[in-house]
Amino acid sequence: MHIHNLSENNSVLNHFLAQIRDVNIQKDTMRFRKNIERIGEIMAFEISKTLEYAPVEITTPLSTKSTSLLKNGMVVCSILRAGLTLHNGLLNFFDAAESGFVSAYRYHPNNDDFFIIQTQYQAVPDLTGKTLILADPMLATGLSLEAVFKNLMANQTPKEIHIAVVIAAPEGIEHLKATLPNNCHLWIADTDERLNEHKYIVPGLGDAGDLAYGNRL
Repeated sequence: MHIHNLSENNSVLNHFLAQIRDVNIQKDTMRFRKNIERIGEIMAFEISKTLEYAPVEITTPLSTKSTSLLKNGMVVCSILRAGLTLHNGLLNFFDAAESGFVSAYRYHPNNDDFFIIQTQYQAVPDLTGKTLILADPMLATGLSLEAVFKNLMANQTPKEIHIAVVIAAPEGIEHLKATLPNNCHLWIADTDERLNEHKYIVPGLGDAGDLAYGNRL
């Protein structure tokens, strides 16, 4: 797996990451959503540098101009519901991309820390021969991304696969390295220290879905 850690170099990305973590600033749900969206835009720009382009000739009002455009079709697929804000940021740059959505959540059958990943809803266009960007803000254990990835790959073969996450734990990174194909690209805005005993990221930021859209029942 090709890992791209955007936090290795200082940029304005640090400001948005600091604000989504700050317990006082993150209470402003509109700012939280906007900051995740901004992070998605930055990630889209960085991802765009690695994609395939084809030469084209553009007609202007005065003449013609040689340039290049993205070569392959693209699908941005997000894990509901936390992935929606990141999805919007990616679409702001990849505005011609198709969209896909998959639900995945932790199910605790014994009401303790043990859980399994449940995937129920899936609405995804044809991925064959296209560039797939799979988006989820938090990479904790990696089990959700693995489960969604396997569902998507069951009958389809994208040309390129990129996974975009905002905050990742080392355990989740290692899990994806062990379970996903070597040609996948993992894009990370920032990495954290570890998972706690409940498998949540430390220091993390809390529940991204709740912070963006309100608490669940």
